[in-house]
Amino acid sequence: MQRIRYSRYVKSIIILLDLLVIASVFIFFFVSRNEHLKYNQETWYQNMFSLILLFLFWMLLSGRTKIYNIARNLTYTLFLERLFIHCLLFILGILLISKVSYNTFFNSDVYWLSLYLFCFIFLVKSLIFFAIKYLRSLGINHRNVMFLDENAATEVLKNILTERKDYGYKIFDYGSTEINAELLVSFWKKNGIYTVFLPLENSLSEDTEKEVFKLAENNKVHISLVPSIAQSDFLLHDLGYIQTQPVLNQARYPLDYFSNFLLKRIFDIVFSVLILVLICSWLFPVIALIIKMTSKGPVFFIQKRYGFHEEVFNCIKFRTMVVNDESAIRTTCENDSRITRFGGLLRKTSLDEMPQFINVLKGEMSIVGPRPHMLAVDQYYKPKIGRYSLRSMVSPGITGLAQVNGLRGDSGDVEVEMNKRVLADTFYVRHWSFIMDMVIIVKTVVLVITGDKNAK
Repeated sequence: MQRIRYSRYVKSIIILLDLLVIASVFIFFFVSRNEHLKYNQETWYQNMFSLILLFLFWMLLSGRTKIYNIARNLTYTLFLERLFIHCLLFILGILLISKVSYNTFFNSDVYWLSLYLFCFIFLVKSLIFFAIKYLRSLGINHRNVMFLDENAATEVLKNILTERKDYGYKIFDYGSTEINAELLVSFWKKNGIYTVFLPLENSLSEDTEKEVFKLAENNKVHISLVPSIAQSDFLLHDLGYIQTQPVLNQARYPLDYFSNFLLKRIFDIVFSVLILVLICSWLFPVIALIIKMTSKGPVFFIQKRYGFHEEVFNCIKFRTMVVNDESAIRTTCENDSRITRFGGLLRKTSLDEMPQFINVLKGEMSIVGPRPHMLAVDQYYKPKIGRYSLRSMVSPGITGLAQVNGLRGDSGDVEVEMNKRVLADTFYVRHWSFIMDMVIIVKTVVLVITGDKNAK
């Protein structure tokens, strides 16, 4: 097993940095607004006790929000969701304490204090997050892993770990299809293997599989089972317990609950109205005029797409291509000759999607959700990728988790990339939250301003 020397200390250092930021902000505000109490020893004793209580509150809250459970594959989107929820609950706690406490420590311009606290914590934790990612991309703090009995189920995962150097995984190839206990253990020890990825549906015999698990347990090597999204029902069930007996229950997704659906729908309507009135009212005429001046054809491109529960609807976009007969059956490719010069700019900034706010108002789409595909694309991939239809359990979105993470499914190894995109969409369906939607919207705005390098 790989020796982990420093990882156990990293979390402790991060916690200490967070507590240092909290203490620094509170002490700064107290001293700057209570000059006459700066040298009062009794006041400082009281303040130290108040700080300790704050530290305990922060740590107890972290057990719920899991901000220190930073998995290697944690994306910045999910990290921000956790951080925002944690800071929001922490600041609400401070505001409540300030209303009932007479301690001057909690009454130092509490609203400004909360704002400074949020900004500094957000900045420090973001810097730490990206610093760790950067160090891992350089090969520091990595995990040695291997794939055993590789098949189509592990291909997507191996592709992800190879591309995402910032996850910090170093892959060692076993180089043999035969499982020999002595050779396998020797390979683990020689390369310091920490994790073995094994397909859930593998070709190993029952006795061989049991032997591999026993060898891994004896040598302190972790085994992670990789399910096949084409065959496994793991996306459709949740693990539950009746007393101590585990049972698989049919999954209920967050947006199956009416309160969540209503919150998302109200936000969609309000946000769409604001965008259409404040931005689209002047932007649409400008874009329409340029489209008409630069190419022949209509301003809008309307195409049938699958929506909620696979109901077909008319998806509205600004036309970015010359008029052609293949638009309903052929997806875009790199340096596609059909895309106009202005159309390329619209695609790069995602401004071609702006008319879809009309689809949102009509209830056919949502602001955030899995992107709707062409009918031909859905019909092609549905029988090839298991649980593909899970995407239709929520309304399609103008933007989505896959898009803000650069997963468009139309570049490189298209089959693998589409699998990764579908996995991102199904993750969104199973783990939706309002905060996640907000983070995705913010990241989308950044992509619109800076340009999406993955857009074609």
